[in-house]
Amino acid sequence: MRYNDTPAKSAEYLRQALPLMTKQHTALHPVSYAVWYEYVAGINKTLKEQVDALTAQQRLLDEDTTWQLYCRHIADINEDLARNISVEIDQVLTNMANSAEVAGDQASRFGNSLARLAIELAQNDTSGLAQMRQDAHEMQDAVSTLKHRLEQSQQEIKRLEQEVSLAREDALSDGLTGLSNRKGFDLALAQHLAKLNDDSRGICLLMADIDNFKKINDTYGHVFGDKVIQTVAEILRTNIKGSDLAARYGGEEFVVILPETPLEGACALAEKIRSTIARSRILRNGQDEVLESITVSFGVSRYQPSESVKDFIVRADRALYESKHQGRNRVTVA
Repeated sequence: MRYNDTPAKSAEYLRQALPLMTKQHTALHPVSYAVWYEYVAGINKTLKEQVDALTAQQRLLDEDTTWQLYCRHIADINEDLARNISVEIDQVLTNMANSAEVAGDQASRFGNSLARLAIELAQNDTSGLAQMRQDAHEMQDAVSTLKHRLEQSQQEIKRLEQEVSLAREDALSDGLTGLSNRKGFDLALAQHLAKLNDDSRGICLLMADIDNFKKINDTYGHVFGDKVIQTVAEILRTNIKGSDLAARYGGEEFVVILPETPLEGACALAEKIRSTIARSRILRNGQDEVLESITVSFGVSRYQPSESVKDFIVRADRALYESKHQGRNRVTVA
């Protein structure tokens, strides 16, 4: 269960969330409420930081941005994994607390021994020295044990962090190509757009679609079709750099995010990738037969200030289908 608030507390969060929700360019649906509920409840630090960064720019959240926030900060890890990790973290914290409690009790006893010894020494009585040595030895053992358990807990926390990181990567990766999947693309694009400012060179988007892919599948089979998709994905991967991101958008369609890239540079990259793919030849598995060249059509758009994420993508998509209409294997600018 993600939320454990009492009815009274959840009613208070509802009262705080509704005014914030109604100010946005988003309908009052469950996804929007989940974002603002976690925001006002203060249970999702990274979500709050992202929302504060957006609102600091005097931006109202639209449907696209709200959905990206939900995917990125609320729904990105499956419930079973989150539950298991939560249980393990609770156990780590319990062990640390128990170890600290033991060390604290021992320190208290050691402090009492020191007080008694001080009184005895003031009275020229040294009979408590032996007990003091024993208490000091026990204190040393307790501190050593605490240090060891804290080191173990630190290693366990690192392991859990790695598990979360891997789970997040798996959730955002396409299984066939290893590129980002649609969700990974949506999140990355939202993050880049949130960082835009007056000094940015802008963001460009490439949309690509393998030409006549249905014919390839029908003629050579789906296994070979998958090989074609993987080949195109690898060419995309090897031609991007830095903070660029390539993703499989669905089926035989791909997208590439090019932050801090002028339109001319985006067009040049699209043309380079297009020609590289057109020159490539793919062998069928277990045969010497070389397939005729594979071609890809491209659409390119540059983000325009204040447009929605949806409109940005739609413009690139329309340019892509203009390339298809003009004969395929070409680059068209929105």
